[in-house]
Formats: sequence, structure tokens, C-alpha cells
Amino acid sequence: MQTIFPHVIAVTGHYGSGKTNFSINLAISIAKNGTSVTIVDLDIVNPYFRTADFSDLLDMQGIHVIVPEYANTNLDIPVLPASVDAAIAQKDGVVILDVGGDDAGAIALGRYAARIRDAGYDLLYVINENRYLTKTPEEAVSLLREIEQASRLAATGLVNNTNLGPSTDQEILRHSSAYADKVSALTGLPVRFTCIPEFCKSDMAHLNAFPIRRFVKMPWETNA
Repeated sequence: MQTIFPHVIAVTGHYGSGKTNFSINLAISIAKNGTSVTIVDLDIVNPYFRTADFSDLLDMQGIHVIVPEYANTNLDIPVLPASVDAAIAQKDGVVILDVGGDDAGAIALGRYAARIRDAGYDLLYVINENRYLTKTPEEAVSLLREIEQASRLAATGLVNNTNLGPSTDQEILRHSSAYADKVSALTGLPVRFTCIPEFCKSDMAHLNAFPIRRFVKMPWETNA
């Protein structure tokens, strides 16, 4: 990936949209190009699907991981380490903020809004046509406005991550392009990435295709 990114990339979206999985893939992709990457688990709302669960994997890729004190527990106490401020302030490399779902999760992001604006940022909004409450473009836009208000940051781009897990196929991906285009038209935001599962062959390279590996699994799935 040769894209030039700003210092801070905040990734947000609806619960279950796949933002954590996208964040992990994006971090690995950027790090492979020799850029220093720090990923911050800002999900202080949901005890599931946290970046903290993949610290060992990310460490192996040379990616620094910062997690709240209560990540990987059932305690949703918003204790955020000072190292988050330090990572944003240092201006070196790329800092990816994996933000908790919806406007509730975006409140944590809002704590750093002024620093993030000063540092230079992208706020990427992950959309998934197959998720409850964002099945229509209008629903997706409504949620985005709530996230922007809570975070005090304006979104800069969309990530089309429409999928049905291991059942994702080319037809699902093609169908989702019209959905993503409508969200783009309603918001004026570009579709920066269209996530393509690594197991799914696709002819959608013209849609900023981003090959993605599925690291995050549902609670009822095994790790086998």
C-alpha cells in the first residue's frame, strides 16, 4: 500500500461493522511498508472484538499496541492511559485509533479531538450493509452524524466493509457498491477502501479494493 496517511487515523462505525478487523489489517499493511505504527484500543464500551485481543499478533508485526487499563475485562470504566496523548503528540509514524462503536464509543475519541486536529487526521467510517441499524444508506448517514457530534471530529472517508463473514462472495460485494456509493453521495465522502476478504476472488480493483484477512471472529466461533 503506497497511500500516504496523516499522523492519526481514527476508525469508527456501528457495532459489528468490522472496524476492529479493518484496523488490524490496516495497521499490518502500513507497517509492511516500513512505517512505524501504533494502534490504540479506544473501545472502552464493548468488552468484545477489541484490538487488545490481538496484541501478540501485532507485536510480531512490529506494531506498538496501547490498551486501556480495563481492556479484556468486563469492566467498562473509561480509564485511558497517558500513552495515548504521548502517541498523538510525538508526530512520528501513524497512530490508528480503534474507536468503540456508535456515538457512545466516539465520546472517548472526543477527549482527544483538539490534539487530533492539530496532528492531522483521517476519520474513517466503516459501513456494512448487512448490519442492523445501518442497512440503508440513510441509516448509515444518521449514525455517522451522531458519531461526528460525539467525537467533535468530521469524517474524511468511508470504508465499505459489507460482508457476511465466511459466506461473503462476489455477489454480496458487488451489491454493496451501490449502497456505498449512495452513502458517499449523501455525505460527500469518498469510499477510501472496499474490503475484499482474502478468500474471495474479486474483479473490484477499480473500487479501491483492500484485501483483508479475517482475524476477528464471533464469540460462538472457534479459533480453529
